[in-house]
Amino acid sequence: MGRPRRVDQLQAPDELACDERVVHLAAVQAARRTLPTPMVLEGAADVFGALADPTRLRIVAALASRELCVCDLAATLGLSESAISHQLRVLRNLGLARARREGRLVYYTLDDEHVSTLFAQALEHVGHRLEEPA
Repeated sequence: MGRPRRVDQLQAPDELACDERVVHLAAVQAARRTLPTPMVLEGAADVFGALADPTRLRIVAALASRELCVCDLAATLGLSESAISHQLRVLRNLGLARARREGRLVYYTLDDEHVSTLFAQALEHVGHRLEEPA
């Protein structure tokens, strides 16, 4: 079966479309009041973008259980130390990971409980979706 055309993907099935084109002003105003600011949404998009990369997500998974140095992360994930360092820089710049120096070694961990919770909830959501009958 071929890939659906974009125009077919954008058309809503009849059961999902409104029967009447009516804008519920109070509902729209209430929804607009709950929208985060554009700056907050851009930051959230950056976080989700960083976590959309499989390598960075694997690093988050490894750091979710314990603090690790670059050498340990490289060995755990089967990647070069250079590749790990590059991805850690992205995670650190977005506030998803932090570093702690101990002598000549630098240990990395997830920045805070929010990152751990976000990762755990993503795994829970995927697990839940996989359990649903088709």
